[in-house]
Amino acid sequence: MKIKFFSVGGTIDKVYFDALSRYEVGESNLKDILQNARVNFDYEIESLLEKDSLDMTEQDRLIILRAVQDDPNDKIIITHGTDTMIETASVLGSIKDKVIVLTGAMEPAKFKTSDAMFNLGSAVAAVQVLAPGVYLAVSGRIFTPDNVQKNRVQKQFEEKM
Repeated sequence: MKIKFFSVGGTIDKVYFDALSRYEVGESNLKDILQNARVNFDYEIESLLEKDSLDMTEQDRLIILRAVQDDPNDKIIITHGTDTMIETASVLGSIKDKVIVLTGAMEPAKFKTSDAMFNLGSAVAAVQVLAPGVYLAVSGRIFTPDNVQKNRVQKQFEEKM
């Protein structure tokens, strides 16, 4: 089994940037996370973008769509910013022959209190057992793009009301 990871940015990859306490999207943390977790499967990591999801455009989503469509692997995980993860997941819905799981974090992966490792682990488990389709692995749950919303106050994802 092989899992293809696409990194497109978001809080999961943010790093401390300057003395003004700004954080900006940096290099993907995926390699370090997977090595530290001592995973026992083949994987490949490809960085497509290094963007905050609030700055993503429809053109960016088309780049992600094409990369996933063109990739020969049928198990795909995308690390993505949580603010527009649902929109990107919806764009990927046209792909019917792959299991695609998007995940991200409310705090940078480098933070001790981050949900990044838990969400990524959930995504790895999900991509192995779910039927082809597009899913989000966040907040300890698996969602489809049509039944989820981000609750910014609670800092978690939940079913649409």
